[in-house]
Amino acid sequence: MKRTAAAAVVALALCGGAQAQSVEELKATLDQALKTIQELQGRVQALEQQKPAVAAVPAASATPATPAASTAATPTWSAPVVAPGSRPEDGAAQANKARIEVYGQVMLDAIYDFKRMNPDYDATLRPSQIPVNCPGDAGCGKDVASIFSIRQSSLGFKGFIPTGLGLIKTDVAFDLFASDGSTNIHWLRAWAEIGMFGIGQTDSNFMDIDVFPNTIDYWGPSGMVFVRNPQLRITPWAKDGMSLAFSLEAPNSALDTGKISDIAPEFGAGFTGWNRLPDATAAWRMDRDWGHLRAAAILRQVGYQNTLTPNGNPSGHKTGYGLNFTGAFNLLGKDSLTWQFAAGQAIASYMNDGGVDLAPGQGLRAETVPSIGWLAYYNHAWSDKWSSTVGFSQHQQKNTDGQTGTAFRRGSYGNVNLLYTPAKNVLTGLEFVFGGLEQKSGASATDYRLQFSTKVSF
Repeated sequence: MKRTAAAAVVALALCGGAQAQSVEELKATLDQALKTIQELQGRVQALEQQKPAVAAVPAASATPATPAASTAATPTWSAPVVAPGSRPEDGAAQANKARIEVYGQVMLDAIYDFKRMNPDYDATLRPSQIPVNCPGDAGCGKDVASIFSIRQSSLGFKGFIPTGLGLIKTDVAFDLFASDGSTNIHWLRAWAEIGMFGIGQTDSNFMDIDVFPNTIDYWGPSGMVFVRNPQLRITPWAKDGMSLAFSLEAPNSALDTGKISDIAPEFGAGFTGWNRLPDATAAWRMDRDWGHLRAAAILRQVGYQNTLTPNGNPSGHKTGYGLNFTGAFNLLGKDSLTWQFAAGQAIASYMNDGGVDLAPGQGLRAETVPSIGWLAYYNHAWSDKWSSTVGFSQHQQKNTDGQTGTAFRRGSYGNVNLLYTPAKNVLTGLEFVFGGLEQKSGASATDYRLQFSTKVSF
């Protein structure tokens, strides 16, 4: 094509002047012809660059693998990922932000437990699940166990969909930490938000996920406010590093029938939670260069009923409430201090581990149970690849008169670790974990373990 075009231009240039031409006129004609040839060559190159390129190393071949000798001669194509629901709405602003993101982690925990734990929770150290009264409690038996677990492995999907109302953001994620001790799916989030509104399941508005320490044990601080709750949320104000959010969340009443079950076991077995109203929360947060501060409040109605009587009585409701103050301070280098102090009545459903919301009091009448939960952790960076975290946490309840001696009174939890990041997206390290459980009677037990974990995230 290039040679034909050039020859045609030159021929026209040479034959176009049948009459005698001066040397200067002929030179000018040739210069114009060369310029035209260069323009044609540029157009041809531009057209060739628009041809689709063959993937040199396809991510997923649509055809079976071929021997090495024939790979270069046989082009293969990557299969496209199609998510029709994430396409932008016609006329939506920021249409180029439409996308689907996949994330997750593959994680192995290798644990050497010096004592013992409820088998359903042996892949983590949860103080309330430490056996105290043996025989009888789950986990009684011989000390020392080796545990290997992949239950912290997880998978998630985020969606970003431009619409006429704004950018819709979704987040669906699960891990394998089912409460029955299996590797069945355990849903973490199923969340969607647009503008100031959010719906679905995510971290409670009463909690602050940013104070969770840099540890590798799954459960985390016993005294931390930590629950992922179905909810409706609105954030009407977010400006200059500060925000204010409100939510209505799924209610739950954690009951302890206490001495009622000792006196009348069959009658006590009929008591269940009775929740007529959703829990209401409010949270304020301020972010600055030095870290952040957050204050949250909750107001809830907790109730009980008896399903073994014709009319559901005895039944009733009590008011629960609580405050949660949290923060993180950036210190020298990349070090940080994270902390929390929470207190209230009937807020055990929102605590990370242990306790109840309602229990029999004087005269075996229902009372709300007070809780105090706190944590303090120091995160230190030795270098870009090495880091450590050390800290402690407790959740304590003031037991009622109608609770038995085996009721949860205090759960303690602490960690110290050394973590190493050998490459991007790879984390490994060794952690010492301590847990202690104390009951109303004063009976107590402890557990401590070494955990070596390796996590590869994507």
